[in-house]
Amino acid sequence: MTLSFAANTSQPKRSPRLRRLRRGWPGYWSLLALLIPLAGCGMSAHGLNTQGVKFYQRGQYQAALGQFQRAMSADPYNADGYYNAAATYHRLGIARTDRQLLEQSEALYNQCLDFDADHVECHRGLAVLLIQTDRKQEAYDFMEKWAIQDPKNAEARIELARLHHEAGDLETASLQLQQALALDSRNPRAWTAMGHLRDQSGDTAQALENYQRSYALNRSQPDVAHRIATISQGLNKSAPSTSDDDRRMVDTGSTPPR
Repeated sequence: MTLSFAANTSQPKRSPRLRRLRRGWPGYWSLLALLIPLAGCGMSAHGLNTQGVKFYQRGQYQAALGQFQRAMSADPYNADGYYNAAATYHRLGIARTDRQLLEQSEALYNQCLDFDADHVECHRGLAVLLIQTDRKQEAYDFMEKWAIQDPKNAEARIELARLHHEAGDLETASLQLQQALALDSRNPRAWTAMGHLRDQSGDTAQALENYQRSYALNRSQPDVAHRIATISQGLNKSAPSTSDDDRRMVDTGSTPPR
């Protein structure tokens, strides 16, 4: 069953509380990439979103917002435009400690989900916003409801695992990733996340295997390729080596004298 987030209780209505605002969500801004919708759903909106992303990447956030707002007007049913605007307001709200900007961001995340109830980046963005505004339990409830109401969606489990991982609950994160892989064993994001968990726990051999599975499924992952090379190099260095003298000694001991 597809979950509709329009006017349901999973969407928080309270104003963000900035007193305990968290600025330092680890790695969040590197993960929250803006999206360029595929061409075909309104070329005008596609071009506007593309231009908005370029402005965003240059740090010209107001100009980016102008393009995203025009894109939403050109194609009001395209969820990516709402997500792009939400992510931009989110970044500005955190940087400026501005409650009104964060409220705009939250409203736009919800509109994005109205048009695409399985929008992965939007779920991630809203969950992080809830945690950053001191609503951690609501973030977990929100993501868990997505996973429950869309039980065959591996992406929901991956994002729930991300929340648990960031909170330091590696055991639950691993369980969620195992469920994700049971649903979709060819999901490179799940294998990468599992590799990262194993890496963090010190099981580098298993991490390497997970990273390799991920990279085999999607080779457009330079960070994963770099980690594979680093782990492989480390494992090769730690492996015992056999010198020529060692080999002669083994041969002498195992060969009957003539």
